[in-house]
Amino acid sequence: MKAGSTIAYIAAAILIFFGVLFVWGAFDPERGSVGWILVGALSIAAGLVLIWVARRKDTKQTVEVIQKIDLSGEVDLAKLTCDNCGGQLTSDNVKMLAGAPLVHCPFCGTEYQLTEEPKW
Repeated sequence: MKAGSTIAYIAAAILIFFGVLFVWGAFDPERGSVGWILVGALSIAAGLVLIWVARRKDTKQTVEVIQKIDLSGEVDLAKLTCDNCGGQLTSDNVKMLAGAPLVHCPFCGTEYQLTEEPKW
């Protein structure tokens, strides 16, 4: 929760508190009036709108997921070539699919699983 949201929640609590007091005070037979009910209702409504805005702002967060691929064995991507046509491949041509590295050749269009050699 950010500082702006915390301030909005505190302001909303104050508005709702005083709104309830105004509505409650409007029912006093000596000093009560319809105007106090209107002021109290507007104060409560403003507090609820502040809560809605603060909650909506809190839920709009983006999460960036970074996946790093650790290929086993000695793999030099600068010299990686297609097994079918021999075309030069880059790291953009290697994707992870179901936990296995999959190579897509942009020249001949073949897709195959990268053979991994043991690290030892």
